[in-house]
Amino acid sequence: MAEQLRAVKGMNDIFPPGVLQSVRAEKMPDSALWQWFESTVRSVLNRYGYQNLLTPIVEPTALFVRGLGEVTDIVEKEMYSFVDSMNGDRLTLRPEATAGIVRAMIEHNALYNGPLRLWTMGPMFRHERPQKGRYRQFHQLDVEALGFAGPDVDAEMILMGRTLWRELGLVEGRDVRLELNSLGQADERHAHRDALVSYFEQHAEALDADSKRRLHSNPLRILDTKNPAMQSLVEAAPKLMDFLGEASLAHFGAVRAALDAVGLAYRVNPRLVRGMDYYNLTVFEWVTDQLGSQGTVCGGGRYDGLIEQLGGKPAPAVGFGLGIERLLLLIDALGIPVPSAAPVVYAVVPSPGVVPQTLVTLEALRAAGVSVQMHAGGGNMKSQFKRADASGARYALIFGDVEVARGEVALKNLRDANAPQRSLPLAAAATWAAELLNA
Repeated sequence: MAEQLRAVKGMNDIFPPGVLQSVRAEKMPDSALWQWFESTVRSVLNRYGYQNLLTPIVEPTALFVRGLGEVTDIVEKEMYSFVDSMNGDRLTLRPEATAGIVRAMIEHNALYNGPLRLWTMGPMFRHERPQKGRYRQFHQLDVEALGFAGPDVDAEMILMGRTLWRELGLVEGRDVRLELNSLGQADERHAHRDALVSYFEQHAEALDADSKRRLHSNPLRILDTKNPAMQSLVEAAPKLMDFLGEASLAHFGAVRAALDAVGLAYRVNPRLVRGMDYYNLTVFEWVTDQLGSQGTVCGGGRYDGLIEQLGGKPAPAVGFGLGIERLLLLIDALGIPVPSAAPVVYAVVPSPGVVPQTLVTLEALRAAGVSVQMHAGGGNMKSQFKRADASGARYALIFGDVEVARGEVALKNLRDANAPQRSLPLAAAATWAAELLNA
């Protein structure tokens, strides 16, 4: 017997609601929740004037090495990279979306006619230890504003996140909280880096293995350590804010002033550094206490040097990424009600002879905007009504031989046992479709 094939570890199947009856070690959010999230995202981003961009899942490995930094955890440990057997090219499954978007801007000279507001959504890949809300194939919403230099767009990005939380039923300050920082400019970070190296060298005996490895290659990442034994050491380390010049402080002050003006609460977190090397000035994260150690659900910031770093003409940019699985787990954990994906109508079809007229009627209903699921495969009335009830539909349409012969169909309310069964004219389906939608 052939070995049973299974999904790759850390890469998950996402089913419609009610399909899986067995209890799994971890329940993934069902596809109805995903669809609701995606439609909400499209609505919010459209209101802010952001347009959808699609980029390839596979990119040249050099794009991420140059864009993310050779000494980042993603490049060093987590990328799915391979050599193309056809031509020897070194390729990588995208571990994040920003570098690919910037590559597309440069390759197609897309900023020639002015700044752009863009978003994309899709799968990303990182080879890390799978855990709740963190997978090897995960999905990300990525939003970017390219060609805008001012703090006004930084603030707009953050406020867009707040709008999205509200649309999804999350409460900022309770379910998710905003943390904010400024990384300044390259020369300011360099001075801070030198101070960090000197400080940590003086306390080398207290550093863990990861921190010792990063000490001279990327000391800023030591500030992001999750090691409890190092927290007091990190808290006493030199703070980047003390090295920022007048322009950087003014930019950060303007972002804060805009958020203050609209009443959005936040915490300035001087240890917030983000995981990519390309960030400068504003960085931010939306965090939660509801998902254990995986507290960040959305993060981003400004990356004014990345476009030039990847070979394009210098242009400012700011953006954020949102882990979809992690956010959906948060929504599920909080018990936030989600609109039903159930059909409005389930069509009960007692005999094959009525199928042609059934299809004519159902197509008319669908054209009028009514979602309809037709029973298929035969079965007695009892079994069909059982499936109708399980579908979550509000109504059953019963296409009995006698009713169809009279040019009628029977309508039964599945959610109100006291509602009387009624007969409706088949020829006027488009007319009574509105009643089904508005009930």
